Amino acid sequence: MRKLGMGISVFIALQAGSTLAQSPVERGGYLVNGIAACGNCHAPLDQNRRPIAGRGLSGGEVFDTPAFKAYSPNITPDPETGIGKWTDAQLGKAIREGVRPDGTIIGPPMPIEFLRDVSDADLAAIIAYLRAQPPVKNAVPKSVYKIPLPPSYGPPLANVQTPAKSDAMKYGGYLVSMGHCMDCHTPQVKGRLDMSQMGAGGRIFPGPAGQAVSRNLTPGANGLSDWTDADIDRAVRTGVSKDGSKLKPPMAFAFYQNVNAEDMKSVIAYMRSLKPLPFGGK
Repeated sequence: MRKLGMGISVFIALQAGSTLAQSPVERGGYLVNGIAACGNCHAPLDQNRRPIAGRGLSGGEVFDTPAFKAYSPNITPDPETGIGKWTDAQLGKAIREGVRPDGTIIGPPMPIEFLRDVSDADLAAIIAYLRAQPPVKNAVPKSVYKIPLPPSYGPPLANVQTPAKSDAMKYGGYLVSMGHCMDCHTPQVKGRLDMSQMGAGGRIFPGPAGQAVSRNLTPGANGLSDWTDADIDRAVRTGVSKDGSKLKPPMAFAFYQNVNAEDMKSVIAYMRSLKPLPFGGK
């Protein structure tokens, strides 16, 4: 169980967001438990896709697709089955560049292409938060890929700055990238995201609650043009669509509900700025 003092401070940070000065652990907790939604893959979840108490970010969720059978790794500080023996630099390289300490490449569904935008300061905060969590022993099988993984996701990164919050659209784009929203909401062509159709939706995700189809997030036809900001806010936080219907996983409502009001306004401002596209692109 997390120490009471830390739990209170992280809770306060989640509620107050940018209105209070945050320590790195508090900022990391706000991101991990909010927009980055790390627990949506790395936390053992109950049938309602809410984190199971005491299991932390110990991994083990299975992603079984025609292209791979992947298991989310244990990212608690357990030294044997988690990240306890990794240095901060090694952990940062894994998160932002997709390279493990042994030099192997991390494959999907880890959204490395989007996490490359995470700033140095926010990366350090996320690492600080992960270090502060209780170690949980949970050995996870190795993922198996039937597709070739890239030799790298790009050159090493350094001196990545956090955009100014005063530029709502730019900061919103930064948050959307960290939340890897477009990883699900962008059509694929031959297994690769077609970024010319970014945000058009149409991806199909099978799951225990039935098939989920990613929505068009652009202001285009069948998109968000007739949605108010309040409609979008409610859908992202609670999984309730404009018409009152319930949205389905893998949308990480349990985490996005923790995004503060200021940041959510920036996210919505960015989505409003997207190129209008029809549902599914084309």
